[in-house]
Amino acid sequence: MHYHLMGIGGTAMASLAGLLRDAGHRVTGSDENVYPPMSTMLKSLGITYAEGYRAENVTPRPDMVVVGNAISRGNPELEHVLNERLPYTSAAATIKEEFIRGRKPLAVAGTHGKTSTTSLLAWILDVAGLNPSFLIGGVAENFGTSFRLTDSEYFVIEADEYDTAYFDKGPKMWHYLPYVAIVSNIEFDHADIYRDETAYLYAFARFINLIPTNGRLIAGWDSPAVRDLSQKSLAPVESFGFDPEGGSDVMWGARDVSFGELTRFTVLKVGRPWGDVETPLAGAFSIRNCLSAIAAAEAIGADADLVREALRTYRSVRRRMETRGVINDITVIDDFAHHPTAVRETLTAARQKYPGQRVVAIFEPRSYTAQRREFEADYERALGLADEIVLAGLFHPERYDAQTAMQPDRLVSAWRAAGKPAMYEPDVDAIVAHVTASARAGDILMIMSNGGFGGIHEKMLEGLGRMAG
Repeated sequence: MHYHLMGIGGTAMASLAGLLRDAGHRVTGSDENVYPPMSTMLKSLGITYAEGYRAENVTPRPDMVVVGNAISRGNPELEHVLNERLPYTSAAATIKEEFIRGRKPLAVAGTHGKTSTTSLLAWILDVAGLNPSFLIGGVAENFGTSFRLTDSEYFVIEADEYDTAYFDKGPKMWHYLPYVAIVSNIEFDHADIYRDETAYLYAFARFINLIPTNGRLIAGWDSPAVRDLSQKSLAPVESFGFDPEGGSDVMWGARDVSFGELTRFTVLKVGRPWGDVETPLAGAFSIRNCLSAIAAAEAIGADADLVREALRTYRSVRRRMETRGVINDITVIDDFAHHPTAVRETLTAARQKYPGQRVVAIFEPRSYTAQRREFEADYERALGLADEIVLAGLFHPERYDAQTAMQPDRLVSAWRAAGKPAMYEPDVDAIVAHVTASARAGDILMIMSNGGFGGIHEKMLEGLGRMAG
């Protein structure tokens, strides 16, 4: 078949393009403002796409148009598809029918940590010899890609709660037919999609209700919402949680935790030692991710020794505490954190991994959630964990008014009152100039955004290079 993907540069869409190509289909696409790593991945795959949306992009007529969830009515290419009655569908529906139906999907859901846990679980199953197919919302460094198609019965997939398409406002994860499902945590997010927390919880409740009785729910017990929803699961439930002091009622827990260049801990299963783990991942949230992946791997019979070997050799996902470079003993890290909880956990992990070093948080409030007034106090506390804070400009500020938008000046004043150097600067080049001039040896520059952030990472490294002489 000839599939044409509108919005092909999105993380999930570019990965779907690769899967379709590997399944033997012809793939074309269109998008605008595509940036790495997906732009470079598409190029490496030899998949070409049109820049910009136009009617002629779907000439000659494809067999199926896959409409990305960022595409809305009024898009000239979409209007042509509708006017000409071309067959169209969503990415999630295509994934279900082309790649998931008939297999045993291991689906990873939750507000935070989906991409990291999906990548980790895929690597564990690969090392364990189970050769899974996978689809991840980021480039897994162990594989060098975000997707793979094999003849295995297991398919590891990131189960996103964002909406499916303009014509299907249900979450993508409802399409993924979970056999083993991880639900790590639930905390209200995507305020542009869900009207309130009740609607957000309902999305996860229905996802849990899709698990068959011979499947498994791996549930994050440190999240009260997950605990509550797990009670209605018709599939067996295995709980996990960060339990350094013991005494928790979790089935899978962690004890004797030590942080540093490597994170080490002992895994307990129903209170008994399962094994000692060593991993390059940092932070308590990474321990939770490890526990959930261990439980999911055990649910399908993966060898425990090989699971531990995979945890030791795991290399993370690009843009998840990814070190982009070290110049003059100044470390530049790229992280996808955008929800206040993710920002807090990322900065906490940086403190644990780099004890005694100065952490500079450079944050772009890009997502709809990040820019809303109701999350402002949470960002104040989360970013306040850094030694210095640089707040970038709001992304598309015209979407908000004085009552709904984050107040950068108030945040900066609050951090300064607490003794923290802080600034609000909408211009990326000005941020780079300020940070490179003030950075000193040993600093950790933690750049956090769920977008391209104006190419700030390369600009920061170039600026530091000039300062180093």
